[in-house]
This record gives sequence, structure tokens and C-alpha cells, in this order.
Amino acid sequence: NMGGSIGYGTPVATGAAVACPDRRVVALEGDGSAMYTVQSLWTQAREQLNITTVIFANRTYEILKGEFTHVQAGTPGKKAVDMLNLDRPSIDWLSMAKAMGVPGVSVANAEDFYKELSNANRTPGPKLIEVQM
Repeated sequence: NMGGSIGYGTPVATGAAVACPDRRVVALEGDGSAMYTVQSLWTQAREQLNITTVIFANRTYEILKGEFTHVQAGTPGKKAVDMLNLDRPSIDWLSMAKAMGVPGVSVANAEDFYKELSNANRTPGPKLIEVQM
């Protein structure tokens, strides 16, 4: 889902896993969007749902930066840019996942991502993979 609703991916993946427990669900979500519905990780852990959540951690609300451009609001000033960045503090997705009961790993390259995605998809229950961008 692009631009229609921020944070939509992880709750919909949770619903898909409840509807089809015999199938693995893979949720692809940006870190900014995931912050809107992080509690879905807790539901995934509680229900032991077969979901691999991939968080693309670029440390920014990139979709909102795009919307800023689409409404032709001009070049964002320092304050606007500051509000669209996810830093100070940066989100620790592995700690967040652990706090919600979901095991997680962080990867920084395609080879490690492939390995961790393959492992997650073979292992029952939820898993989070943070992809450092």
C-alpha cells in the first residue's frame, strides 16, 4: 500500500496470518510506517503467527517527504525536515521486537538478508528482520 494509509502493512499481515495459519506471511514495511502500528508485533507473538516482518530502516518518514513534494509545498525547511527524520533517538528495532516477544535480526547487505529471510521462512512463529538502509 503506497500513500493510502501509513502503517497498514503489519496489521494486514497479522490478519492474513490469522486467516491462513498454514501459510507463511511476509510483511514489507518502512520504519516510519511501522511506528504507527508497532503493537501488531505483540499480537503476532501472542498468537504465534507465521509472519516474517521486514522493516526497511532508512530512519525517515520517506512517504511523508514524498507527500510534501506532491502537494507542492516547496522545499521543506530545517524544522520540517527534522520532523520527518527518525533519529535522536534512532529506533532500535531489535529491542522493540524483543519487547513485543518477536525475535529479530538486523542485516546490512543482500546476502545476509537472503540468508535471514530463508531462515525466518523455515521457522514457525513470528520473526522481524531489520534491513539497514
